[in-house]
Amino acid sequence: MLTLPPLHTLIAFEAAARHGSFLRAGEALCITPSAVSHRIKALEDWLGQALFLRINRKIELTAAGAAYLAQIRPALEQIETASRQVRRQAGHTLRISVAPAFGAKWLVGRLAGYQQTHPTLEF
Repeated sequence: MLTLPPLHTLIAFEAAARHGSFLRAGEALCITPSAVSHRIKALEDWLGQALFLRINRKIELTAAGAAYLAQIRPALEQIETASRQVRRQAGHTLRISVAPAFGAKWLVGRLAGYQQTHPTLEF
């Protein structure tokens, strides 16, 4: 079994490091700056190491934070790439849920024409 910190803490850490701000990281992640701060704190507690220097409203990576970022960023990018590839494959499948009567009386007669105009989709 893997022993990893929660993924949402890693994502918040990477965003804060990339943007240099909890506020801008929060905007990028659609969460509050406070939520970013809490996630970073949870990650720091999990690691037992400070990742940022907090000076007034500015943040700066510590040496440990910079080293950690350099190691985890490629892994996060690999997860993103793999996920994008799987989603792209799933993007060619059309799933339809309809009431049986509607499907039998209206939809079935139109699917063949739709499939001819969209040959890359699977039903």
